[in-house]
Amino acid sequence: MVTEVIPVRNPISTVLERVGVYGFVGNNNTTKRCNIEFQDENNTMEMVQLGAERTKNVLILMSDTGGGHRASAEAIRDAFHLEFGDEYNVFVKDVWKEYTGWPLNTMEQQYKFMVKHVQLWRVAFHGTSPRWIHSAYLAAIAAFYAKEVEAGLMEYKPDIIISVHPLMQHIPLWVLKWQGLQKKVIFVTVITDLSTCHRTWFHPGVNRLYCPAEEVAKRALFDGLEESQTRVFGLPIRPSFCRAIFTKDDLRVELEMDPTLPAVLLMGGGEGMGPVKKTAKALGEALFDKEMEKPIGQMVVICGRNEELASTLQSLEWNIPVKIKGFQKQMEKWMGACDCIITKAGPGTIAEALIRGLPIILNDYIPGQEKGNVPYVVDNGAGVFTRSPKETARIVAEWFSTKEDERETISENALKLAQPDAVFDIVKDIHELACQRGPLANIPYAFTSSFSSLI
Repeated sequence: MVTEVIPVRNPISTVLERVGVYGFVGNNNTTKRCNIEFQDENNTMEMVQLGAERTKNVLILMSDTGGGHRASAEAIRDAFHLEFGDEYNVFVKDVWKEYTGWPLNTMEQQYKFMVKHVQLWRVAFHGTSPRWIHSAYLAAIAAFYAKEVEAGLMEYKPDIIISVHPLMQHIPLWVLKWQGLQKKVIFVTVITDLSTCHRTWFHPGVNRLYCPAEEVAKRALFDGLEESQTRVFGLPIRPSFCRAIFTKDDLRVELEMDPTLPAVLLMGGGEGMGPVKKTAKALGEALFDKEMEKPIGQMVVICGRNEELASTLQSLEWNIPVKIKGFQKQMEKWMGACDCIITKAGPGTIAEALIRGLPIILNDYIPGQEKGNVPYVVDNGAGVFTRSPKETARIVAEWFSTKEDERETISENALKLAQPDAVFDIVKDIHELACQRGPLANIPYAFTSSFSSLI
């Protein structure tokens, strides 16, 4: 550790070092600058401290139950890197899958099965909403897998834990409580649902709860959180969406799209769910002017991981320009190249579309967490909802011909609803929480068997 003192006064310096004002010196030190000023009756001493704080470890807890949790986790990780460089080591982990057994390590498969049988998922979502039910269930899981969860946390020795999944608050917080680490480890929750949230998101033991909307923050207060614990910043979206600089013309050249025809983006989520095939065929007919014998629009279809869907659509003959794509990692480009979007009511896709100012046609939703996203979009004038492929195609055809003004108005409403800086606001606020702990909080810690033995 290097310090620069002006002027040098050995007695004061010695005292400061003894009480630890210079901060904890541990492994993986990085240089972080802070100024501390002291004044006595003779003169003023300013100490410029370099290398005072070690690199902090951030553990983001997520699960691949739907693509939104991982996407949000990776967005937060990337924002930390862009804002603070090497000041933080950020780990994105599914601790349940890596360290525990059934049923926690199979949540991804269970979720995919249930959302394909929506009535089953509806019962699971609403049936576990009462606090006494999900608290009892999670307490039982904690009793069975306490040591495994401890091991997962101990491997990363986090200074900050960020949960982006509703089932990843209770058990880690219990571990921290019984280890006596609540004042050492900052624990925050980032809600990755846009409107309708399961009650497991709201745990009063968190240092901060980041909400996507005011309505969600009000529900958090109802479930026992204090107003000082909540922040309303929006949904964390990848920095590539927030800070990308490109023009539609350039993107269409890069993506080999028609440079003049308006374009509709049709999506079915990461798994290619919903009436994608029927909607694509309806669009193929509606966007072709039979009288003029020419297309009035073009279409991009993102099939996600549904290879069968992509293969089927690629085998069809189209009268309009069509791009059929599988899973894509640069959705900001495809959205930036299009003029409207058709999608199910997934929160991440909606938030991304709003940032790009795309009028939205919602054609499906998962019961429970996605149901509230429909009125969120429709009531704010950012889009419409219809499950009919023919109705969807008719709306797009009108937006591309006789109702272009309506499309422009909806686009403006979408931009007003967008919160492109949410992910940066979140990481900056977490950084402020870390700074408030100060250098004296940087005390090495080790997990004990206390929690496991009590359970």
